[in-house]
Amino acid sequence: MESVIIVVFVLGYLAITLEHNLKLDKLIPALAMMAICWAVVALGVDSFSSWFDSSKHGLVEGFSSLAHEAKMHLAEETLLHHLGKTAEILVFLLGAMTIVEIIDYFDGFSTIKGYVKTNSKKRILWIFSVLAFILSAIIDNLTATIVLISILQKIVKKREDRIWFAGLIIIAANAGGAFSPIGDVTTTMLWIGGKVSTVKLFIYLFIPSLLCMVVPSFIATFLPAFKGTIDTGSEEESDKPKSKHSATMLYLGLGAIVFVPIFKTLTHLPPYVGMMLSLAIVATFAEVFSRTKISLTDFKTQEESAEFAHHSPVHHSLSKIEMPSILFFLGILMAVAALESLGILFGFADSLKQGVPLMGTELEGTQVSDLVVMLLGVGSAVIDNVPLVAASLGMFSEPMDNPLWHFIAFSAGTGGSMLIIGSAAGVVAMGMEKIDFFWYLKKISWLALIGFLVGSFSFMLLRMFI
Repeated sequence: MESVIIVVFVLGYLAITLEHNLKLDKLIPALAMMAICWAVVALGVDSFSSWFDSSKHGLVEGFSSLAHEAKMHLAEETLLHHLGKTAEILVFLLGAMTIVEIIDYFDGFSTIKGYVKTNSKKRILWIFSVLAFILSAIIDNLTATIVLISILQKIVKKREDRIWFAGLIIIAANAGGAFSPIGDVTTTMLWIGGKVSTVKLFIYLFIPSLLCMVVPSFIATFLPAFKGTIDTGSEEESDKPKSKHSATMLYLGLGAIVFVPIFKTLTHLPPYVGMMLSLAIVATFAEVFSRTKISLTDFKTQEESAEFAHHSPVHHSLSKIEMPSILFFLGILMAVAALESLGILFGFADSLKQGVPLMGTELEGTQVSDLVVMLLGVGSAVIDNVPLVAASLGMFSEPMDNPLWHFIAFSAGTGGSMLIIGSAAGVVAMGMEKIDFFWYLKKISWLALIGFLVGSFSFMLLRMFI
């Protein structure tokens, strides 16, 4: 049964990558892959020899000896656990996307557009790469990608130009998220798990992460795609209201997103709770600022009420959310969860440790395989980095702030940039800009690989002096 699930996953993966050739929206194979994988899990639960408990980051002891009812109960609990974790991401994503759309409703991004005085492709590339690197460390790489691509869409009109910038934003955002405890899901896992501290994470990973962003961006400036100037085109007439509150809503919206990690630190609640509070605050101001179009004191007919309801900035913004991207995200994450639940990904990570010769150096009496950790990074580009990091928590027993944990944080965080579906930032960018898998593989993956290798080797060098 495990082989059946792997085959279904591989076929679904291929269907996603061949979206344009098959003329089939990627959300369809993603959802089908999710449903079929979990159906096979339910039908063949008695034939599985192991089960991975995600909440405890380890294999369930004596799973094969459990009764059928106990196995099904465990499978249902695991499915609910993964749905909850996936829902946290999706609700967070919905909140962030709605705030971005509310800002756009008030034409808030025109304020940032006004700050970008240049139309040089090289300068715009550096502006967005640096912004992605900094913002991802503050508000996480997923949200930073959403915000910056939304801004990019207002500045670069031609999609053929824009997807190049989006590719470098993915690399920069994943690099920036690696050295911050709240910048990437996997780094947060290691931080919460007591494997890394904030100060040491910054000391070990800031320079490797910076190089992982700078080197690909520098190489990209010599590519034909980033030579010359952008064609801003003529300003298209928009049905969005031109508001005197544009700048206010921009700063309020971005400030509300930045508030989310602060809320998480103070309350220790999941980030989506803070995002919902931020959305509520931004939506309140949006409704107040749009009162000139919506008079709640006037008695109107039902038809008139329905007409002015459409002017609500919240309703308008929610209607523009990319639901296909949300559903695609649901499908791909839950399909990976099926592989994780059977211990397949855990076994893959453990086999790396057993099968690859140790090539590391002697650090604090522990021989560490740098090659294994780098292969984990490459593996995170192919399959989700979360279960791979979860597996590494059980594979290694090094103490807190051992360089191994920091190297794992870097590899898992930046390795996903090598494929567009290898990271949450890439998946979101793929949905927002309809980026083709093979286009990214040919045009951007090699840049991400260079950044990953440069960052990895700089970490190994830096580790010798810390």
